[in-house]
Amino acid sequence: MTGAAAPVFVLAAPRSMSSVVCAMLGAHPQMYGLPETHLFRQDTVAEWLRTAASETFPMADGLLRAVAEICYGEQTESTIRSAAGWVRRRSVHTSGMLFEELAQKVCPQRMVDKSPNMVYLVDNMQRVRTFFPDAKYIHLVRHPRAYCASVMAYLATLTKPMPGDKGVPRAAPYWIHHLAFFPYPGDGPVAAAQPRADPQGSWYVLNSNVSQFLSLLPEQQWIRVRAEDLVRAPAVSMTNVAGWLGLNVDRESIRSTLHPERSPFARIGPPGARLGNDLLFLQRPALRPNRGTPQNLDDPLEWRTAGAGFLPEVEALARDFGYR
Repeated sequence: MTGAAAPVFVLAAPRSMSSVVCAMLGAHPQMYGLPETHLFRQDTVAEWLRTAASETFPMADGLLRAVAEICYGEQTESTIRSAAGWVRRRSVHTSGMLFEELAQKVCPQRMVDKSPNMVYLVDNMQRVRTFFPDAKYIHLVRHPRAYCASVMAYLATLTKPMPGDKGVPRAAPYWIHHLAFFPYPGDGPVAAAQPRADPQGSWYVLNSNVSQFLSLLPEQQWIRVRAEDLVRAPAVSMTNVAGWLGLNVDRESIRSTLHPERSPFARIGPPGARLGNDLLFLQRPALRPNRGTPQNLDDPLEWRTAGAGFLPEVEALARDFGYR
């Protein structure tokens, strides 16, 4: 990337605290943290535009907010419309070219992206590697118990009846339902084996995808970070990550990373692009150390029947990540 440092990509399953971590990284004076651009699901911007138009969630919001902020200096209803035109005018570009153009505009700051859909397919991550062979990757993991509990809680929140619904639950958005009833290759779909949701299938498959991709890279290009460690001891963790990235690790630089709420994308956006990040983070963009509460792999899982716990392969992968 001419004139711009190689970008950083946070590879993480949804509900792994990636929104707060990306905002923390982006708060470093030498970094620029993006909202969820979802750019690397496709090779070209034209394909991205078609996918965004047909998605069941507001896929375009993050990129529109990023373009509005970077290219037009603010996020308003008007600049979001301008951003939409800016993206459409680049429909013949590859997604990598559009990303690089934004990177040039924020230079000398270094861009960091955390779009969760990258980890659904190894091909998506390979696409990033093809566009940016020198990129750095942070594999952000969360304890499977905390991850599963977060998926279940978010599913309950999004399906809770609203006033006027007469107690009838709302339909779950596809993406969160998919995480809870993830197609799992071990014994067929988890949903078929379990009458209730069991998100450990998505934790296992998505983190396995990342591990498979990282196995293809030189070791110096990636690092694995446990989300619990980062929120429990943020200054120490961010010093380690910043040092690995070759960033300044002076007191003021690290202190700035402890304020994810200062990100221009750490709030609900204007009309036309309200989201672009995790809803709960947008509503309360704060560093919450209580989310680093230690978990264990041995106790039964409350969402499974007959006192069942983690599947053996889930437990084995979690232990590989240093969890107990």
